[in-house]
Amino acid sequence: MKFPFFIARRYLFAKKSHNAINIITLVSVIGVAVGTMALVVVLSVFNGFEKLILSLFNAFNPDMEIRLKEGKVFSVEDLPLEELRNIPGIALYSEMLEETALITYRDKQHLVTMRGVSDDYIKITGLDTMLVAGQLVLEDGDADYLILGQGVEYVLAANLNDFLNPLNLYVPRRGRSTGLQPSQAFNASSNYASGVFGIQSEFDMEYILVPIRLARRLLNYENQATSLVIGLEPGANTSRVQKELENLLGNDFQIRNRLQQQDFLYKVMRSEKWAIFLILSFILIIATFNVIGSLTMLIIEKQRDIRILHNMGAPQKTIRQIFLTEGVLITLGGALAGILFGGIISWLQMRFGIISIQAEGNFIIDAYPVHIKAIDFLLVAITVFGIGWLSSLLPVRNISLLLEKKI
Repeated sequence: MKFPFFIARRYLFAKKSHNAINIITLVSVIGVAVGTMALVVVLSVFNGFEKLILSLFNAFNPDMEIRLKEGKVFSVEDLPLEELRNIPGIALYSEMLEETALITYRDKQHLVTMRGVSDDYIKITGLDTMLVAGQLVLEDGDADYLILGQGVEYVLAANLNDFLNPLNLYVPRRGRSTGLQPSQAFNASSNYASGVFGIQSEFDMEYILVPIRLARRLLNYENQATSLVIGLEPGANTSRVQKELENLLGNDFQIRNRLQQQDFLYKVMRSEKWAIFLILSFILIIATFNVIGSLTMLIIEKQRDIRILHNMGAPQKTIRQIFLTEGVLITLGGALAGILFGGIISWLQMRFGIISIQAEGNFIIDAYPVHIKAIDFLLVAITVFGIGWLSSLLPVRNISLLLEKKI
């Protein structure tokens, strides 16, 4: 056992002549523990919300999406579909055609994004897990059905069982002006809704799903699409598949994975998480002022010991290491306790949902979501250790001044 650590451990657990030093040391440990525990719990809650939101988007967004870098639509026949299908890791693909449309029901109307898809789109995205009413049916023979977002259904006050009043879709005709008769400027279709999905308010208020054959008929397209969506096999290497697609399709197309499809939202969530992390780190820095006070009082109390060690030949570096180790031990004690209690609290919340969301309205979850990541525990431990080490340096620097004085 190294000499500085041996002495520091004795100083930590030995009874001090002034009881105030023991109290300040205990307060230091508790302060660091509470700050560390807060860091662990908050990061775990942010991880839980991040996982929840991404899982909701995953139900609507595919594993991978191919779009033009410049332009809106492309001909599917221009893509090397046979070579694309043979790329290891790709299970399914589906054509998708999006356009803004006006939807009406009785005396209500709403502007939506019409997303024309095939049945494979539902298999790729897992939208069936977000169905809140009806069935996920797009086509039944020659009949075309709509699948509404929950927000769209609410705005229109649509009734899935109302077979007397269909929903009407209006899409501007390409290359036509309104003229004197506005009705001639739109392609229209009357259809019934088969189901309603609920994902997230932003999507629910904007999107409706229609068969791609209906979307193409309304837009006067033959085989054009705005994107090609891809479903990967379980365990497929997303980065490798994305790289192979980029090499296959060249520079004209943009290939985005799920995170890149919601890049802005993901960056905002990450920014909020690390902003809270920095704020709590500053609070932890304030808590470590107790460590500075505890070490300063301990150094003052142990002036005689410092002089004896120095006279016996101990260099200043060794004496500094004793009290630096003392500060690090205080910080690590609080850090280990904080990580332990923070992990237990996070696990209990994740397992039993003890703290519920107290707010009005309907939510997809009843309690705050929590997701524990080992990397966060490591990051918290490194952060607390760094703060504790730096805070211990301040009082230790004054030891050389004490050695210059005569006791």
